[in-house]
Amino acid sequence: MSLAVIDYGAGNLPNVVRALTHIGAPLTVTSDPTVVANATAIVLPGVGATRDTMEQLTQRGLTPVIRDAIRRGVPFLGICVGMQVLLTDSLEFGQHECLGVISGTVRRFPAEDLKVPQIGWNEVYATPTLSNHPLYDGIPDGSDFYFVHSYYCDVNDPAIVAGTTAYGASFPSILMRDTLVAAQFHPEKSGAFGLRFLRNFVTHIAQIECEPTHV
Repeated sequence: MSLAVIDYGAGNLPNVVRALTHIGAPLTVTSDPTVVANATAIVLPGVGATRDTMEQLTQRGLTPVIRDAIRRGVPFLGICVGMQVLLTDSLEFGQHECLGVISGTVRRFPAEDLKVPQIGWNEVYATPTLSNHPLYDGIPDGSDFYFVHSYYCDVNDPAIVAGTTAYGASFPSILMRDTLVAAQFHPEKSGAFGLRFLRNFVTHIAQIECEPTHV
């Protein structure tokens, strides 16, 4: 397995790398589109704003590579903003396009009812899509994970929502479609269950074969 962790300057990159190294995942930290295109699995960390993330990915020539890898079925894990940029567009600092691999819009929590951003631990509940899936093996339903975000993913297809969390209203905290996995929380900051989530991705998802690249 060749696991590429994308380096575009995300602030949580060192913690993600540390967590993956801790569980023994063989990885390469890279911003090289060719390396990402030829990886057998990809992790996209993220903190901050979707607009900034998209600008950094575009400047490095990574946006078409990520889209193509997901299309080919390369196992992919997006974390926090790495999940949000998968959607069609975002309303953060003005409406702008994202990667468009998942139909939906990134929206801000309604500030009048909530303390925004959400910072801290919150419970994640599996939908039937996830409850018996290997990705959730060893993780009790309703386990706490660590969140830091002001925006959430409003997806158009409820079938891809694998986990939900309540903050004012219910929002998707895990998305899953075939070998594409995305988490709004930070598994690298979520203790034992966060590490288990990463281990499950590496063990059960990242080793699934996909279409060969043409790069």
